[in-house]
Amino acid sequence: MTGAVFETAHVVADYRRATARRLGAIGVGLAALLILVLVDFLTGPSGMSLFDVWSALLAGPKGDDVAAATILWQLRMPQTLMGALVGACLGIAGLQMQTILDNPLASPFTLGFSAAAGFGAALAIMFGGLVPLPGFIVVPAMAFAMTLLACALVYFVAQLRGATPEILVLAGIAVLFLFQSMQSLLQFLASPEVLQQIVFWLFGSLLKANWTSVTVTAAILAACLPFVARDCWRLTVLRLGEANASSLGLSVSALRKRSFVLVALLTAAAVSFVGTIGFVGLIAPHVARTAVGEDHRFAFPFAAIAGAIILIGASVFGKLLSPASVIPVGIITAVAGIPMLFLVIVRRGGSEIS
Repeated sequence: MTGAVFETAHVVADYRRATARRLGAIGVGLAALLILVLVDFLTGPSGMSLFDVWSALLAGPKGDDVAAATILWQLRMPQTLMGALVGACLGIAGLQMQTILDNPLASPFTLGFSAAAGFGAALAIMFGGLVPLPGFIVVPAMAFAMTLLACALVYFVAQLRGATPEILVLAGIAVLFLFQSMQSLLQFLASPEVLQQIVFWLFGSLLKANWTSVTVTAAILAACLPFVARDCWRLTVLRLGEANASSLGLSVSALRKRSFVLVALLTAAAVSFVGTIGFVGLIAPHVARTAVGEDHRFAFPFAAIAGAIILIGASVFGKLLSPASVIPVGIITAVAGIPMLFLVIVRRGGSEIS
């Protein structure tokens, strides 16, 4: 009896130490994110010093220094907050998608959701003038709608064959090529002026961000988080394998349906305003699992933090690389994501990629 009690106490102590390490990793990630946010406030063509930024922060959006208040509160802060929100949405969506599909290469970008948003935006840019609404409403609304349509199309096609992870991945790849080809067709038909607008949107840039887009994206993320948190244990169990999860009473099909809807909403919220952002939803989940393991109670917040760090880091790098004309973050994340993707492939091994 004494041995059993000792063994139980040892297990509890190990669990507490592991929990403390995971919480510590999340704390370090949050600290790194806050530092990057401050650096992002500091970088830019205006050349504001740390003292200027701090003074403008304390003075608020209606401070005496009108120029500093405008630059910080109307330009830089919405872009930085939008980067953090978009990164968090894509990180969480990527972790959910990789879990429900049991595929380390699954992400909203690789399964066609971002391509659908790009097609919706291109469609709105070309024909939005026919709708009696401002372009800043029509473009994100069409991108949002097409992302949800892509999600529904993937699941409908997969449902015809049982909605297994393999079928869902194949359906997602088919949807990816479908919307990419339609994107290309619209670009071929567009006038030079419209083509320039479409291409700039597809680059993925935080320069499009404003307080309205920040508010909408934050509201969608906040609405999704309770449902994400509710399924943390179920998704952790699913990492044990579909057969084991089913034997424990988990309805895998229902979990996939809920998760697919959440992934679609989070992806639509992320890309509708800023354009196509690749690789964040692919890389952030792997960073989270490396740092805190498979327990989704810790992996979800860390994936959100990692996604925000990647995107704001790309924003800072773009400003430092080209201060006069900021390089879109979508280009930087795509270039930086390639070596990260190779690293994931090498670490996982080809046999684990279904």
